[in-house]
Amino acid sequence: MHPIVQLQAALVAALMGDAALVALVGTAGVFDAPPRDRPAPYVVIDRHDIRQRDGDLTPGWEHRVLLHCWAGQPSRKAALAIAERVVAAKDGLTPAGLVVTLAEHMRTETVIDGATGLARAAVLLRFLSE
Repeated sequence: MHPIVQLQAALVAALMGDAALVALVGTAGVFDAPPRDRPAPYVVIDRHDIRQRDGDLTPGWEHRVLLHCWAGQPSRKAALAIAERVVAAKDGLTPAGLVVTLAEHMRTETVIDGATGLARAAVLLRFLSE
């Protein structure tokens, strides 16, 4: 299985296993693309980029995952509450077939989206895996 699929499945499981995040976005609140039939709040995995970074004896990868945390209102505070849970959940990853050697929060950016009027926080996470 591709390392992106392995890590992303573990990330979604960790996110949906976070009771505080589920309270904010609902039981099916993590998507690969913005849902057309569901209003915010929700989390979208916008990008998942990978580059090879092999060690001496073990193949390895650097993952950069960009998630968009959509609030159901024009409130940065609400979007950041979702983003905080996303950042916290990164530490609970247990991907099958991969060992995560680093899970770090790179940055969070916020915006009030001009098209929807809703607040959104973009969270960039970085993982190293073997």
